[in-house]
Amino acid sequence: MARSNNYVAQRQTAAVPLHGDTASISDGLAVSVRGVSRRFGERPVLHGIDLDIAPGQFVAIVGRSGCGKSTLLRLLSGLDQASGGRIALDDHAPALAAPDVRIMYQDARLLPWQKVIDNVALGLPGSRTQRREQAREALAQVGLADRADEWPRVLSGGQRQRVALARALAHRPRLLLLDEPLGALDALTRIEMQQLIENLWREHRFTAVLVTHDVAEAVALADRIVLIEQGAIALDLAVGLARPRGRGDPACAGLEGQVLDRLLAPEALRPQSLRPGLHLHAVSSD
Repeated sequence: MARSNNYVAQRQTAAVPLHGDTASISDGLAVSVRGVSRRFGERPVLHGIDLDIAPGQFVAIVGRSGCGKSTLLRLLSGLDQASGGRIALDDHAPALAAPDVRIMYQDARLLPWQKVIDNVALGLPGSRTQRREQAREALAQVGLADRADEWPRVLSGGQRQRVALARALAHRPRLLLLDEPLGALDALTRIEMQQLIENLWREHRFTAVLVTHDVAEAVALADRIVLIEQGAIALDLAVGLARPRGRGDPACAGLEGQVLDRLLAPEALRPQSLRPGLHLHAVSSD
């Protein structure tokens, strides 16, 4: 317990404004997953998961519904515990590293009785004035400074997700977990949000882990794409493309096709080396 309190105290002491000399450089957490499994009763959801994510890396996790990708995200967040194996965030257990971790969902999960600024300020340390100042800075980062004093109900779906993103940014996360946050948005708003998330990630350099069904989204945003099938890692693909990535770029389309071919291939036709539980590391596109 003392160790946990010390970690939180150090984290709060190290907090800096979103803007300024040190604000734009936020070192991400290193993620280490070793032999992790998760069972619900007799049903295995994840098994034999080994995954290393370097500080500041952007990793996308893709797979069919029910494959275990959101379960893995919950384990990384500390909201759930593994049945076996070990997870470390900068050598700390997820629960211990919680002050440095934020998660964003498909549903913005805003409190309807709180104004936008107070939704963003929720859980921040300091006085009400200090919390609101931090919240306004975060809202400015997502282009919603002028909507701070409005109610969530008057915002569009995309704007509500921007508020949810601002709420995460206000805590200056070193690890941002994204659980299909753009899945319910229309196509154009989704692209705009992808660009916003990428720009903020490039500015603040937190580690990002995105769960998505959209392979094109994974290729557009990620340094690596991890495919989970039947609760195991079936593919670990490096995305060696310059940023920002153009829509319709042939190299992006090639990587997208590679992942989709793997996803859609019948079990009997899948290469033995790519069957669930085996990895393909450090594959890049020229």
